Amino acid sequence: MPSVADSDMSWPVLASDEVYRGSIVGVRRDVLRAADGSSFERDVVMHHGAVAVVAIDDQERVLVVTQYRHPARQRLVELPAGLLDKPGEDPLAAARREFEEEGQARAERWSKLVDLMPSPGVSDEMISIFLAEEVSDADVPAGFVAEHEESTMTRQWVPLADVVDAVLAGEVKNAMLVAGALAAWVTRHGPPR
Repeated sequence: MPSVADSDMSWPVLASDEVYRGSIVGVRRDVLRAADGSSFERDVVMHHGAVAVVAIDDQERVLVVTQYRHPARQRLVELPAGLLDKPGEDPLAAARREFEEEGQARAERWSKLVDLMPSPGVSDEMISIFLAEEVSDADVPAGFVAEHEESTMTRQWVPLADVVDAVLAGEVKNAMLVAGALAAWVTRHGPPR
């Protein structure tokens, strides 16, 4: 059986300069040496990482949120999700926090569904997607204030099968929702073969 797994590799970095540092991302310009000995530049978007939560209730419904995303110029259907607050933050702890803040819920059972690199050609961002089960309502955590895009966020429970159908029909495009819904379907129903 052929191997279908990513493998660690690092081409020599001849120079590296940070060209921008913002509140969420930074940009680093690296000069690399290729396997043939030539050198070239790559701009790398540096990102702390993020988490998303596929919360499934006892009726096999998924909690989805909608919010405006300015770069896409759309209101997208998404999973409760958020950024790691700092490099090295425990992804599960961040997922629990984001689920309480955005989902206004908590879960008793947690498991990792999938890790996702949404754009590895330009960014080092890694997203961990978790499955949350045995879900119950929760109060918004003390000190959390929904602002900006989150201030108009909506929440709804949608059958997992409907979410998967929307993914396959191209009606939803958020990478975390696409990967999370498909991984949750396979986890609960087995592979499609």
